[in-house]
Amino acid sequence: MSRDVSPAVIARVPFATILASIVGLWLTYFLLTTLRAELLDMPFALEMSWRRLLTSVAGALITLALWQALRPFDAKPLWAKVAAALVFALPAAMLSAQVNQIVFADMQQVIDEEAVHNFVEERGLGIADDGADLMSDLSNLVASASRAHLVDLAFSRYFMFLAWCALYLALLTGEKARAAERREGDYRRAAKAAELRSLRYQVNPHFLFNTLNSLSAMVLTGKVKEAERMIQMIARFYRRSLADDPTGDVTLAEEIALQKLYLDIEAVRFPHRLKAVFDVSDELSDLLIPGMILQPLVENSVKHAIAPTTGQVTILLAAREEYGRLVVTVSDDGNGLARQDETRPGYGIGLANVRERLEARFGKEASIVSGPAPGGYATHLRLPILHAGDTRGEGPRRHADTQEEAAA
Repeated sequence: MSRDVSPAVIARVPFATILASIVGLWLTYFLLTTLRAELLDMPFALEMSWRRLLTSVAGALITLALWQALRPFDAKPLWAKVAAALVFALPAAMLSAQVNQIVFADMQQVIDEEAVHNFVEERGLGIADDGADLMSDLSNLVASASRAHLVDLAFSRYFMFLAWCALYLALLTGEKARAAERREGDYRRAAKAAELRSLRYQVNPHFLFNTLNSLSAMVLTGKVKEAERMIQMIARFYRRSLADDPTGDVTLAEEIALQKLYLDIEAVRFPHRLKAVFDVSDELSDLLIPGMILQPLVENSVKHAIAPTTGQVTILLAAREEYGRLVVTVSDDGNGLARQDETRPGYGIGLANVRERLEARFGKEASIVSGPAPGGYATHLRLPILHAGDTRGEGPRRHADTQEEAAA
């Protein structure tokens, strides 16, 4: 059953990050303007401080509104985001300057009146003759200066808001880069899972082909009981192997139990030639390995060591911990030298399958070494040690009939 692919999620800057950037901007503004006032020894320090704090809070709220205006452009091209910042920062700056003017209006009036009074007193002017005209001119000059101050303040706030917009665009670009990395990681994991599935599914058809040929030979030679027993074991084998997620891991105990079942099937074909030995300690039984990773190796031993001979061949499955790695060995005491050509075209399919699965699953963390050994042939898998719940493993999969079938 297919699922609809959800549309790409738009990268967003977390609200906590937005809030921190806004608070940081206006807190810096408040501290710098306060420091400037102290250095210049400006009058009315206390009265100006709380008004400056009030305008900073108002500026933060206006910046928050500016962010809300910019959010719809998060998925737009860069030129659109820059244009939006240039446009929306202008009314924000004008509003911030107006708030500043209102908050400081009474203080500015006091300062202006004091400045005019000092100017008149310094020149010994009175409110008579041309003194009244002079006061009128001074009032007009103060009003003009106030308007100029408002315009200058608006422009300075405009560039201040543009600076925050640039910071916001940088944060947004960073979030998009991180989102792209996450998507790439998801795609890689999906590709790896697909590759593992493909490699895993190469195992079962190969084994099925061989066992059906053996079953056909039994039926043709009249070995009905042996054929019936093999059919039952094949059913159990596939019920267990196909129940697993082909991209996941199983415990070593489960994998060994599955290979024991496979060898029991082959023992029906070679009742006097196949001897299976298992050497796995209880301490290692719960470690995780890829499901059915040993089956092609065991099948190779049956195909190349047992089938061509008439004598008894022992197949050994062993596991040990060595230098922080799990080493799993599949070996036999057949004719190892005759199998050195397994890498020619048409040979070594099982080894190639295992090697590719290990590389897809673990990369450089796992390795496989195969070749003639004293008295036969051996393949050694060196794997990372994974426990249930390990983040690198996908967890063991338990089957309801595991112990029952292993006992059988």
